Amino acid sequence: MRDVATLRTSVRPPYAAYLRVYEPLAAFREPERSYWQGYAAARRGPAAVAGATALEEARRRLADLIAVPPVAVPEQESREAFVHEADGVVYLCPWRTRLRTWMALEELQELLPAPLLDAAVPARVRAQAEADWDRWRAQNPDGRPWILTETWNVPVRWFLLFGAEDREFEPGRWTDGADPDDQLGAAGANGPDEGAEEPAGGVKRRTAPVMRYRTSMAQARRRVARGYRVLRDTLDEGPMVAGVEEVGRWLEEFHPRSLVELDYGGLVDVIPEEGLAGDRSVEEVAEGIAALREGDGSRAGRSYRALTERWRRVQELQYAN
Repeated sequence: MRDVATLRTSVRPPYAAYLRVYEPLAAFREPERSYWQGYAAARRGPAAVAGATALEEARRRLADLIAVPPVAVPEQESREAFVHEADGVVYLCPWRTRLRTWMALEELQELLPAPLLDAAVPARVRAQAEADWDRWRAQNPDGRPWILTETWNVPVRWFLLFGAEDREFEPGRWTDGADPDDQLGAAGANGPDEGAEEPAGGVKRRTAPVMRYRTSMAQARRRVARGYRVLRDTLDEGPMVAGVEEVGRWLEEFHPRSLVELDYGGLVDVIPEEGLAGDRSVEEVAEGIAALREGDGSRAGRSYRALTERWRRVQELQYAN
């Protein structure tokens, strides 16, 4: 099992979490399958990078956005992917940056006031992007992203897909050698984590912590289906029930032998390591669903309040200066 840990550098990863689907090579049709097979083979072995990183994607998009005029949406679809290998099987999660950028631009237009939006992405640039997306959707009616993104938060419905046994936490660690892209010093933007011991001598850098959950597609589908039934039977129609149903439909679009991953991504840079180590969000969601199933609304409410209060504190950091 191999993955890449994101290093703390001058270009910070977005403060976002990601829900990803990794499909086996068999899920892709030719000629795409052959391309991904070669792509993955080039990134295997001890000296190779196991697929591209979220930080690399962020750097490319930042370069596009600071261009004059800004490039709101890449002209070509990305040919990069995250690569994961487990039990001798190679899985890929294509970036599909162009598609995800169209989706993000649509969300941005709903969130920002017009003057601010015009300053960030001029109206004529947005109009061209929208026209391009309309054409793409007409040609690709079944197109869907392999990656869902949420900034400053992890949606409650995402936790429903995982169990405590799926958790992978790796604390940050000091390593030897300078990162050529690191302009912020050895410990990164926020300094070393409290209690971290910096090795003596030489140039040191500290890797970011890793916090993620991985499970099989079969398990994710079973959990979301069970959770949806409980929520539908015990709650009124609303964003929670609709959101769980939407995630379930999204999972149905992929190969049944895929893997599903929840990655805390750049949120590890705003949550203290002790908070990550003690995070029980998945268990709290499971406890809440179990309580609803048993008709114990008080216990379900306590689990939900504990979860939402903790993540509310993370969300409020976006307004800090």
